[in-house]
Amino acid sequence: MLKFGLVGCGRIAKRHADILATSQVAGACLAAVCDVAPERARRMGESVGVPHFGNLHDMMKSCELDVVSILTPSGTHAQNVLELAPYGKHVVVEKPMALTLADADAMIAACLRNGIKLFVVKQNRFNVPVVKLRDALEAGRFGKLILGTVRVRWCRTQAYYDQDSWRGTWEQDGGVLANQASHHVDLLEWMMGDVESVFAKGITALARVETEDTAIATLKFRSGALGLVEATTAVRPKDLEGSISILGETGSVEIGGFAVNELKTWNFAERLDEDATIPVRYSVNPPDVYGFGHKAYYDHVVDCILRSGQILVDGVEGRRSLELITAIYESIESGREVHLPFRPSLSRLGRSASDKGNDSMLEPRRVGR
Repeated sequence: MLKFGLVGCGRIAKRHADILATSQVAGACLAAVCDVAPERARRMGESVGVPHFGNLHDMMKSCELDVVSILTPSGTHAQNVLELAPYGKHVVVEKPMALTLADADAMIAACLRNGIKLFVVKQNRFNVPVVKLRDALEAGRFGKLILGTVRVRWCRTQAYYDQDSWRGTWEQDGGVLANQASHHVDLLEWMMGDVESVFAKGITALARVETEDTAIATLKFRSGALGLVEATTAVRPKDLEGSISILGETGSVEIGGFAVNELKTWNFAERLDEDATIPVRYSVNPPDVYGFGHKAYYDHVVDCILRSGQILVDGVEGRRSLELITAIYESIESGREVHLPFRPSLSRLGRSASDKGNDSMLEPRRVGR
């Protein structure tokens, strides 16, 4: 039985705690929680019946843990991982793994140095229709890939951003691309392959925040295929969709719903017997935009640790989508097409308003025990 500890008891932590504390994942249990806001940690700890702490080092020294899940604001993920790595416990970190490539590299190096596994949460890869789409892709049913599109049309009112001071800031959060759409950008790159270049535009349409709440990006993949990213939190009055479409010379698939959960189109030139029933059998109806993927994700984590399974999204794979998101921001700031791989210079993701020059983009943050 793997014992998990949670660092961060905010909005997303409830999803993780509910799964780990209710025996939904065979071989895993929740053993402790902590948050820099002690009262928030107390409320969550008492609600699930585990010890609670106001400091991650107190938790690590007081509890026998096997895995720690980092559920703090995105801008503190790197610091948390660098502080935890010397304890020699495996680490799960919510998306995005970091806000700068330098921080991502430091996290990967720290986990490698301490002999621990680093998992980046990309639960939408485990959605039932997404798994079926990936199977069809690996079977070659699309032939030559032509166009891939993701759409995130969600509603986040000002009240959402006002919940915490870090929301909608460049230093700690990023905008719709880094936060809400990061899963979808990951799915698009996972399906379509490496990106050669991006060109993007972004605006702050409705929210009173530093970052963008609406953006579009065109992608050219190394295969020659094209891609589109459309992302906004300015939909009103409620969430509209979170979707992905993959078009190839011999097939077309569209997964819609508001959590990449509804298999809307499943068309292939060469039909298989099961194709007629797939849209019904591989669609699900989750209660919210989080979907059902977190449980399957934790099943995967347990399998990787206890049975040496292959990690689907490790630090290197998590960094891959972070580089693409950073390149999109670079294009928004520069007004030019950005070719990958690249060295960030204008992207504000992960930078504070007082940053001088670009040094903060190129060097990892320094933290102490």
